[in-house]
Amino acid sequence: MHIARTFVFIFYISIQILSAQAPAENYPADPASEEQAGVPKGEVLKFTFEQSKIFPGTWREYWVYVPAQYKPDKPACVYVNQDGIQWKAPVVFDNLIHKGEMPVTIGVFVMHGKVKAANAGDANDRFNRSFEYDGLGDAYARFILEEILPEVEKQKTTDGRQIRLSKNGNDRAIGGSSSGAVCAFTAAWERPDAFTRVYSAIGTYVGLRGADRYHTLVRKYEPKPIRIFLQDGANDLNIYAGDWWMANQTMLRALTFAGYEVKHQWGEGGHNGKQGTALFPEAMRYLWKDWPKPVRAGISQNQMLGAILIPGQDWELASEKPKVKYQKQKIAKEIPGNDSIIAYNGNVYIASLDGGEKSSTIYMIKPNGEKLVVDKGLHFASGVALSPDQTLLYATESASHWVWAYQIQADGTLNHKQKFGWLHVRDNDENAWADGLTCDRDGRIYVVTRSGIQVLDQTGRVNAILPTPNGAMSNMAFGGKDFDTIYVTANEKIYRRKLNVRGANGWDVPNKPEAPKL
Repeated sequence: MHIARTFVFIFYISIQILSAQAPAENYPADPASEEQAGVPKGEVLKFTFEQSKIFPGTWREYWVYVPAQYKPDKPACVYVNQDGIQWKAPVVFDNLIHKGEMPVTIGVFVMHGKVKAANAGDANDRFNRSFEYDGLGDAYARFILEEILPEVEKQKTTDGRQIRLSKNGNDRAIGGSSSGAVCAFTAAWERPDAFTRVYSAIGTYVGLRGADRYHTLVRKYEPKPIRIFLQDGANDLNIYAGDWWMANQTMLRALTFAGYEVKHQWGEGGHNGKQGTALFPEAMRYLWKDWPKPVRAGISQNQMLGAILIPGQDWELASEKPKVKYQKQKIAKEIPGNDSIIAYNGNVYIASLDGGEKSSTIYMIKPNGEKLVVDKGLHFASGVALSPDQTLLYATESASHWVWAYQIQADGTLNHKQKFGWLHVRDNDENAWADGLTCDRDGRIYVVTRSGIQVLDQTGRVNAILPTPNGAMSNMAFGGKDFDTIYVTANEKIYRRKLNVRGANGWDVPNKPEAPKL
């Protein structure tokens, strides 16, 4: 009898613990999630797509919602969703469009791809969901923009209306749940010119394929014109890859710090779509508020961005097709130089690949013409620069994510070589591909990389990242009357931007900047 009572007690306690771990989720229903009398109903069309060049071999289904109010004489706004139709979206769109709470919007609901097994009885299909959704980089954004949306525009409604979609990023939203949510954020992050509004439910901002880096990148990058709605619950996943609940809160703090338009709703739920479905109408109202007024980039609390950027000063095209020849410099006889810098005392430092890409050489040439090898062994040394006090030489190593530092001795030779600056690497790259670099007179180090201009403090920490309008860069320099304008070469174009700093030139009298803040 005693044993029976003990068993009942343990069973009761176990039920209480399980109940505490998985609370009942009851969310108030938004009227927009229910069919309403007198509201015109849109049409949902279903298609398949298996001609992807970006994700070759994949097959997938996708659905297209076309509102009753759509007229083909004007391109419609677009909402893209991962994992197919969620959130009772067609009903929500019917109601919100009818009430004027969102514009006339065509919904495109895309499933992840899979590579079908040759014999389904013997093998599983290869599921591409994590690769497509969890990975950083622009592949999925390109897939939607270059393959799916053009495919959608080939379709017609059952009554013969040609589908036309707006190409304006301000007219486009994207959303999803879990990995589909981080995929939506990635698409907007990579292509804010194409997507400016993001719905993220139980977003997977954890260490599956690198999305745990987002909260750091958001804080460092110059803000982008994106508006975000976040949702998560306190009982979301906490597994090998990370803690979803904490990761979403960390993302919120990063987005707020960086000046983004962001709204959030936290609940007690787990890793499911219950609260996300209940909040979808509210999210759409928020994301589309004030449309067609454009979403603007905010003002970051990042101190370095605040110090170097001038409000209202953006990148501008300086030369459409510059006559730039990308070839090794012949600064001295038999020295093929990648980059060089002349110090105030007349010493010249040259980064050379004469030892091969895996064993670059740094030369010093004295004013009397004497040539010395002052370092060997960097992997693809591409750029050299002097600190403003000219006591340090910095060198980029394109085949890694490091900026190296050397102390310049009294005779001009180098000592105390060290991996110094740690650079961010894009998800689809094996290295940062750092190239040219320069310093300002306050000691900041500017490095052109595939991720943008990474700006380091005097201790080698990347504080800020400035993307350019035209992708990867190869070199940069300060110019203009006061050397307060930075010029960059990017994909055969030259851009310039006026900054609130002055470049440190080799011919300047060396100046000692303020000591770095540790």
